[in-house]
Amino acid sequence: MLRFKSLGSGSSGNATLVEAIGTAPLRILVDCGLGLKHLLYRLGQAGLQPEDIHAVFVTHEHGDHIGCARSLSLRYRIPVWMSRGTHAAIGAPDFDGLLHIARDNQVIDLGGMQLTPFTVPHDAREPLQLSCTDGSAKLGILTDLGHATAHVTAHLAACDALLLECNHDTDMLAQSSYPAFLKRRVGGQYGHLSNVAASEVLRVVAHQGLKHLVAAHLSVQNNRPALVQSLMAETLSRAAQDIIVAGPDNGTPWLHI
Repeated sequence: MLRFKSLGSGSSGNATLVEAIGTAPLRILVDCGLGLKHLLYRLGQAGLQPEDIHAVFVTHEHGDHIGCARSLSLRYRIPVWMSRGTHAAIGAPDFDGLLHIARDNQVIDLGGMQLTPFTVPHDAREPLQLSCTDGSAKLGILTDLGHATAHVTAHLAACDALLLECNHDTDMLAQSSYPAFLKRRVGGQYGHLSNVAASEVLRVVAHQGLKHLVAAHLSVQNNRPALVQSLMAETLSRAAQDIIVAGPDNGTPWLHI
């Protein structure tokens, strides 16, 4: 059995805990896009200490995802996985033997949990998202991409839970105070998923066994939780309250699959 919890999601910082439940729980942290003090506080709110984390996976080098990954790793001797491109993009710093290179479609076997990274189209050096499984349950994590390729949706097949980027409402973005270049970047093919684009991903990968959908990485200025919940509920033929929104400050509760 797996359980997961967003510690916070949005442009102010992203971090997600994933735990394989068993006699010896295995816990990974996907992204560390917060300051170290803030991350430790949110871990404490989740009932954990940094020593309880067995591995960190960094999806890409943008500050709201990589955050305090290196300082957390070095201070608490936690191994870190990221792509070679991500490591190069942050200046190839020394991780004192704790760095492991993640590659597209190459399974990372942590014993009680297996991670499968996959490439996504985003304006980063070598971005990866991933699926996580303990052999009986599967979680898909998909944020920070401008569009979903067949490669992306194939990796999300048969997920029991999905954390899915729903970054912006297209009309709100167009009418926002963002400068034109930023509107093009966010709404472009290597930017972020709109609500409609996210619903199209969901139509492809949804199945009767999908227990939880978490809408993530919502723009504070260019989106509203109610818009996301309404569209995703319509896509899944479920009630709006069944769609969980990961907030920037409080993330989500623990969710079991």
